[in-house]
Amino acid sequence: MTAVTAQENIDLYGSADLAWSAVLEQLEAGRAEHYWLATVDPDGRPHLNGVGARWADGRLYFKSGARTRKSKNLDGDRRCVIAAQLPELDVTFTGEAELVTDATTVQRIADLYAATGWPARARGIQLEADYSAPTAGPPPWDLWTMAPESAVGLGASGAMRWHFG
Repeated sequence: MTAVTAQENIDLYGSADLAWSAVLEQLEAGRAEHYWLATVDPDGRPHLNGVGARWADGRLYFKSGARTRKSKNLDGDRRCVIAAQLPELDVTFTGEAELVTDATTVQRIADLYAATGWPARARGIQLEADYSAPTAGPPPWDLWTMAPESAVGLGASGAMRWHFG
């Protein structure tokens, strides 16, 4: 996914292009401080919630309890937006979420979570841990992924839109 197929400088002040490679380097290094997930309610209204996402293999991964509003929304409409707060740039990714049903991938992402501070464990195709954010609901949690179709980066150094293929 991380191959840029098109890019557009959308900065209104004439700033230079922002390099996707610099954004990717920060994502791969786990430098995002916060992530937010926006989904679509059944009545079409937006729903926004903080999530503990991780970047791996050109995708964003996040977990959610099956009874949460975000999971129910994704069950009905997979379109979503995930925003990441990097040290000097906010990046908003647009795409469609998919439920991860491969135990090997769930194990690998559980290991990534554990290596980066949240002691997750794989339990088949779900995640569990001794604690999580209250918005995730009780364990076990489903693992979701999103391969972004596009991203917009906004920061003091400029604004850029990238498309991926």
